[in-house]
Amino acid sequence: MSKKTLVSAITAALVVGAASTTFAAANPFSDVPADSWAYDAVTTLAADGVIDGYSDGTYKGQHTMTRYEMAQTVARATAKPDLEKADKALVDKLAAEFAEELDNLGVRVADLEKKSDNVKWGGELRYRYYDIDRDSKAGDETHNKVLFRLEPKAYIGNSGWTANARLDYEMNLSTDENNDGVVVDRAYVEGPLFGATVTAGRTPVFTAQGLLFDDRISGGTVAFGSDEFKTTLAAGRYSEDDHSVDYKGNAKDITAEYYGVQFDYTPNDNLALNAGYTALTGIDAKNSDSQKIVAPFGGDKNDTTANFWYAGGKYAFDKNVAFVGEYAQNTEANTEDQAWTAELQYKGANPADAGSWGMYAGYRQIETFASIAPTYDDIIGAGYKGAVVGASYVPAENILATIQYFDGEETKSGQDASKFFANVDFFF
Repeated sequence: MSKKTLVSAITAALVVGAASTTFAAANPFSDVPADSWAYDAVTTLAADGVIDGYSDGTYKGQHTMTRYEMAQTVARATAKPDLEKADKALVDKLAAEFAEELDNLGVRVADLEKKSDNVKWGGELRYRYYDIDRDSKAGDETHNKVLFRLEPKAYIGNSGWTANARLDYEMNLSTDENNDGVVVDRAYVEGPLFGATVTAGRTPVFTAQGLLFDDRISGGTVAFGSDEFKTTLAAGRYSEDDHSVDYKGNAKDITAEYYGVQFDYTPNDNLALNAGYTALTGIDAKNSDSQKIVAPFGGDKNDTTANFWYAGGKYAFDKNVAFVGEYAQNTEANTEDQAWTAELQYKGANPADAGSWGMYAGYRQIETFASIAPTYDDIIGAGYKGAVVGASYVPAENILATIQYFDGEETKSGQDASKFFANVDFFF
């Protein structure tokens, strides 16, 4: 049985929606017709690992199934948590078709018309503390804040599309002050379209192991391909208005048009490689007095373009030890144009697994104009280089504690800098 692609899932869902003949009133021990769309749906779900076929753990795609057997299969699928969007759409269609048999089996099936449970709520309460010591004129800095985050996800019918948002509210424990209000950090739709996965809105973008960009744009992404080789396109507007601080030399606090492409190659469970290109055009950066900053990405005078290319990946030696490396360069910058990271990881903390833990050690160099919004800026942002170590631990389910330490220097001035970082996340 060959693995079905996302196109198969979409096709099956369309066939289901178009079907006008149902079997709800049929004998539960009669066979489902051999040409029924339900077999294609079950084949897709089995290929995606959602179900394992008959109750004896086998899948006999060459034989027909009774309505009772099909209902048993669907019942197991409905019990699976966190299904992919396309798979959930198929399960919902099957549950509607075999609702009477499921009811006889004692499986409670929600009214798909009412959709009373089509919104899933998640989020976190996060405490974060860090202390930066710098010999340069930038001086020292302390951060002691709590963030409350909500992440609602609404399922749009049975189409496989979802509406997603992320809302943040931050409180400063050092001053006992709140921020100005709730910030809508993300708001976008996501779903299958013509064999690809599409997002549109204020959507998240993650590139290059997070070395280059881990933020959001007002635009969209398109990801297509297979589990082994995937291509992701991104385009939109990246705006300083998305951030709460004025431009102070940090490369990400700018307004520009964002374009990017990334290729991911994952031939097996041990190796994952990536390479890509990102461009910023029409860059506009302002300081706190709203005066334009010339060439914020280190190019020639009045240069409003930055071009980044990158490559890297991850290799797992075994289930406990892995190496991660990435390199990026801004070809438009005349100085401070390179960034790279190399780290060795041991085990890993899983918030769903109490008692799990992990640690890492590595070295990062992120020159000032070589990165836009690195995911590492909790411990080291653009303009720094040095050694980093960290550890994380899950004391109880859905509680993640993390500590990190950086010791190095500023890439431009060469003056010493260090940082201690501690974070506790309570997920719900």
